[in-house]
Amino acid sequence: MNRRQILQSLATLLGGSSLPLPHARHFSGITPPPQQAASPDATQPHPVSPHLVNLLDYEDAAQGRLSKMAFDYVAEGAADELTLRRNRESFSGIRLKPRVLADVSKLDTQVELLGQKLDFPILLAPAAFHKLLHPEGEIATARGAVAAGATMVVSSLSTTSIEDIANIASGPLWFQLYVQRDRGFTRELVQRAEYAGCRALCVTVDSPVPGTRYREMRDEFHLPAGMTPANLKSLRMPSNNDAGATLATRGIYNVLMDPKLTWDGIDAIRTYAKVPVILKGILNPEDARLAVAHGVHGIIVSNHGGRQLDTVPATIEALPQVVNSAGGHIPILMDGGIRRGTDVIKALALGARAVLIGRPYLWGLAVNGAGGVEQVIRILYREFLTAMALCGKPTISAIDREVLWPDHSL
Repeated sequence: MNRRQILQSLATLLGGSSLPLPHARHFSGITPPPQQAASPDATQPHPVSPHLVNLLDYEDAAQGRLSKMAFDYVAEGAADELTLRRNRESFSGIRLKPRVLADVSKLDTQVELLGQKLDFPILLAPAAFHKLLHPEGEIATARGAVAAGATMVVSSLSTTSIEDIANIASGPLWFQLYVQRDRGFTRELVQRAEYAGCRALCVTVDSPVPGTRYREMRDEFHLPAGMTPANLKSLRMPSNNDAGATLATRGIYNVLMDPKLTWDGIDAIRTYAKVPVILKGILNPEDARLAVAHGVHGIIVSNHGGRQLDTVPATIEALPQVVNSAGGHIPILMDGGIRRGTDVIKALALGARAVLIGRPYLWGLAVNGAGGVEQVIRILYREFLTAMALCGKPTISAIDREVLWPDHSL
């Protein structure tokens, strides 16, 4: 081989998309699913560009394939989108401290969470209306998650029923719950999710009202004809008058959210739920302390992807205080701003047991259906393995604050 051929071979070995994934059970020997149509208007499979090598590439590709309304719905944040941007920027301000001459020939990414064994600490966060992005919607997402070995958290506002998703998902599923004003319907929805095989219940608690989202207003966001929240078809939709709002405030409420939900409502859910109950949307350390006191089984530190209240901290900034407040009694997860494998190791170093991604896998869905979802997970996982190796941490349990460069702000 001449010098150029040697360098090309080294480049493929060290950085190419065919880089093997050491000791990753779900990633070895997988035959990728058939490529799906890449947009609601497409009828033929769309080849994946070899230039889509990281999660941000998928975002750019998705923007070119979606309508402005659909793209904005996923991409937007609340108000001036300061928190949306801060979720990403705050990760960039945390520096890693590499270690050398550590034996990283075997990397173990398995983690136990709520009695379940996961092959890696990356889950798919709940997100509404997948059919806005791809004709198969949540079915394609579930197939991609299964192929990659990831746990999918199904949204209450999915455009495919939890039963239909569970029928094709051989891998683990969790269910995200928006508590409805009709508490009898809420209980039935929880029971449906449990019967379908969901292993955990994520109750979203940061949405008594929807955030102020200017992109939606400008786009006059609406679901296309025939597209509905499939899990809520039998729900009697109340009017906004039912919220007890004054004429001046009535417009801030949404019929799919219950502004009366309190800790008593969480206690009630715990009395009948047969799976672990996790609260999604905790930022305040005092709320974390109350969550432990009320016996919930876990917390997802989340600012709803920056979509609810603007100018709140990034989730990675809030994470350490929530972890401290929970005192090790329950596992803490986090979402918001994860775009690199280095982000994952930073979150774990600051006390998260696992992380969830939202927008990245939705961009994968838009670009290439199930195959796009699978590839986004593969990319992030590969980056995470690389970060573990270069930080000298061969196991998840070995990841601690020693991987972070000293920074008093953390």
